[in-house]
Amino acid sequence: MKKIIILAFMLFFGVGHSQVLPERERSKVIDEVLAERFDQVLPGLMDRSGIDMWILISREYNEDPVLKTMLPSTWLHARRRTILVFNRIKENDSVEKLAIARYNIGENITSAWNKEEQPDQWKALMDIISERDPQKIGLNYSNHFGIADGIVKTDHEDFMANLPEKFKERIVSAEDLAVGWIETRTFREMILYSTLVEITHDIIAEAFSAEVIKPGVTTTDDLVWWLRQKVTNMGLETWFHPTVDIQRNEEALVDHITAFSDENGSKLIQEGDLLHCDFGITYLRLNTDCQQMAYVLKKGETAAPEFLVSAFKKGNDLQDILTSNFEEGLSGNEILKTSLDQAENAGLKASIYTHPLGLYGHSAGATIGMWDQQDGVPGTGDYPLYKNTVYAIELNTEVKIPQWNKSIRIMLEEAGFYGEDGFRYVNGRQRNLILID
Repeated sequence: MKKIIILAFMLFFGVGHSQVLPERERSKVIDEVLAERFDQVLPGLMDRSGIDMWILISREYNEDPVLKTMLPSTWLHARRRTILVFNRIKENDSVEKLAIARYNIGENITSAWNKEEQPDQWKALMDIISERDPQKIGLNYSNHFGIADGIVKTDHEDFMANLPEKFKERIVSAEDLAVGWIETRTFREMILYSTLVEITHDIIAEAFSAEVIKPGVTTTDDLVWWLRQKVTNMGLETWFHPTVDIQRNEEALVDHITAFSDENGSKLIQEGDLLHCDFGITYLRLNTDCQQMAYVLKKGETAAPEFLVSAFKKGNDLQDILTSNFEEGLSGNEILKTSLDQAENAGLKASIYTHPLGLYGHSAGATIGMWDQQDGVPGTGDYPLYKNTVYAIELNTEVKIPQWNKSIRIMLEEAGFYGEDGFRYVNGRQRNLILID
């Protein structure tokens, strides 16, 4: 039944089967999703954080990362100084959405400032605060989450200088509220996300094909720029520069610092190479982050060597260990430690560096390890796992390959969703090496 509902939804909104919408249709979808988020997501998050009034302040071209996600599709930036006020009204279970600005901000946020009546924008804001008398006022400052640290020094100073004395002790960090807004996904967003991941998988499948790769001719740098150009040609964007790297039998395994840097340089792709890519796109204000692996068949081969097939399975095994430990309320650090302990007991040499994914690529939420912080991540790793959130299930396992007299890394990354029914991949995951014939 759920599949029928999802299919009907996709057909109705025209987002199925890797279809990339024209700009006007994208704008419509973005604004409709934003309206749903204000009505369905924001009230509960304000209650969860205990914040009665949330104030976001930005100036043009220097936007608070959270405020930027609240602008309508036709607003590419804030205008002048843009001030948003979200006031929780529990009597009718709603949120009053106001802008201390000269005009409405799209159809969701109403202008509450008449400059001709009150020329001072700060005093207009203070009038709003005084009239509503909130007990807890949230501002976007945070030690641990850059995305939730959006208020700049000058705006904070001006705000506090104009704020009536009795409200100053009511100011709190809106960190939990800001992170919750960024990380929480609606049902409709997850339908869109499935399409986003499908597009990402399709592009990688084309990149890792004989149509694009000519062994002995094509370099890893050629493939990287093919990915960039493909995305541009489709009218999409990447949120980071892709990478493509090679593991082969005559070359030693590089350390993690080299593996996660740009020091590998461009290499000529040859038969018998094990390829790995890291690639993501931005579409409809959501982001993907995907790592998949491929094998370039040698002449006469119809399948990858069994030792590589077996090694790849260990990567899937590590994914299963990690995602089996997703439990609401556990911190990222708790999930990391349990998963690494289980991986070690299973004989896997594992490294886990899974991060939140959504409105930003490296988004805000529970961080489950970093490649250079396998003992836990202070701050972001202490944040708990909540439902209706998306993660880049990013990790690797090092596997000894006697046939190559070396070890290799199986490096995988796929978008996963944690919701009411537990964990699932947003649109499947790689279970077998892609074969390039």
